[in-house]
This record gives sequence, C-alpha cells and structure tokens, in this order.
Amino acid sequence: MGQDMIIGQTLASAPLRNAIFGVAVTDASKNAALSLLGGALEAGQPLKIAFCNAHTANLAWNDEEFRHILALFTVFADGLGVDMAAKLLNGAPFAANLNGTDFVPLFLHETKRSLSLALIGGQPGVAERAAAAINRIAPQHHVNVVQHGFADIAAQQTFVETLKLSPVDVLLVAMGNPAQERWIAQHITGEHATLAIGVGALFDFLSDEMPRAPLWMRQVRIEWLYRLGLEPRRLFRRYALGGPLFLLRVFAQRTGLRRF
Repeated sequence: MGQDMIIGQTLASAPLRNAIFGVAVTDASKNAALSLLGGALEAGQPLKIAFCNAHTANLAWNDEEFRHILALFTVFADGLGVDMAAKLLNGAPFAANLNGTDFVPLFLHETKRSLSLALIGGQPGVAERAAAAINRIAPQHHVNVVQHGFADIAAQQTFVETLKLSPVDVLLVAMGNPAQERWIAQHITGEHATLAIGVGALFDFLSDEMPRAPLWMRQVRIEWLYRLGLEPRRLFRRYALGGPLFLLRVFAQRTGLRRF
C-alpha cells in the first residue's frame, strides 16, 4: 500500500485535476487518457483507474474512507453530472466524457501491442461472455483469467494468487462502486497487474446481459434515463433522488457550506 499511496499522492497533486466532493478528477482529453494508460504499460508503472460520475461523488460525500481509496486511483470524469459540477465549481467542464463503458473498449481496441487481461465480476457466466466480446473487439489481446463476481472469499483469494504467480497487463473489475475500488485497493498491487480498472456494468453491456441505450441518447448524455427505465426499482434512488441531491451538494461545496 505504501507505493500505491505515493503514486496516488503524486497524481492527486498533478495539474488539471478538479476536486468534486474531495475526489480529485483528472481533466484529460480522450487522447491524453489513452496516452496515460499506454505510458503506464510501457513503463511498467502500476496504475489504478476509476471513473467518477454523480453517483460515485454522492458515495464519496460522507465516506472519508472511500475518498482516501479514490486518492490511490487516477479518476476520470464520467457523465453529464460531473461535467456540470466542474463548470460550477471550477469554471469549465471536463475536456472529455471518459465513461468506462466506452473508454475501456476503446483503449483495448486502440492498443496494438498484445496485452494479457484478467476479468472479475458480474453474474456467473457474464465475465466469460464479456471476454469473448473483448476477443472480437480487440483480438490482439489474450484473456488469461476469468472469475465471476459472486465467488466466495476462498475463490477470490485463489484468483488473486493466480495473478501474483502470473501477472497480467490489465485487470478489469466489475463489481460496481464503491465495492470494486475497495476490492482493488485491498487486493491488487503491481505484482498482480499493471493496470487495474474498475469498470462497473461493462461486462453486462459487453455480454449483452443488459442493452445499451440508443446512440442518440448516449450522444445527448441521457443514457442514465434509459437505464432508469430498464431497472426502475434498483436505480430509482441513484438517479431520480441521487441526481437532485448531487446538484444540491455541488452548490453546498461552491458556496462553502461544505468543505473537504
């Protein structure tokens, strides 16, 4: 954890980072983000990647431990909510919307050198179908280890020990946040993977377990509305209640009612 803390602190003090509820979000273009990940792979520098949307920021609002965990990650901006927050808090929106659902497949497709990958997360069978989708999107890479997200502690430990014996270039963890970031922080170091990325629902989308919103909804950045329509019970609190709460909290930070 010591080396991870140093890397996290170094990244947190770098320029072009906007603090939203105490979470330092990197303001990077798509090409700059791709270069950052590619450079880490070339240098063999371990890097943890997370994506911050309004829900992630809401989770961090009252969770100091989660904020400390995210300080160990390079955090990219995901979604319209954090873009609005950046404009209100820092005067300008983020350079790009780097949601993991689109950015991670793009990164894998654009990286021409062959990488070794490991996947953990999702319902039983979903990670395997996601691995098959990755093979179609980016056939130059090889998925070495796959584990579903409902494995018991012993199976997860075996997965981690397998990575330590045969490290991979990229580990994708699909457990939702904050679980995936906590899991990465607790279990994964450079001995296991160079890049460890929390990818949320990516496996569900890649495996067709869950449909993506139509392209026009993604382009106008209302994919959240489509997802709410698909899973109203599970996502009502996150979107219908969490969205307005997020904006209220942005104004609280902006006016100094809450400081981090």
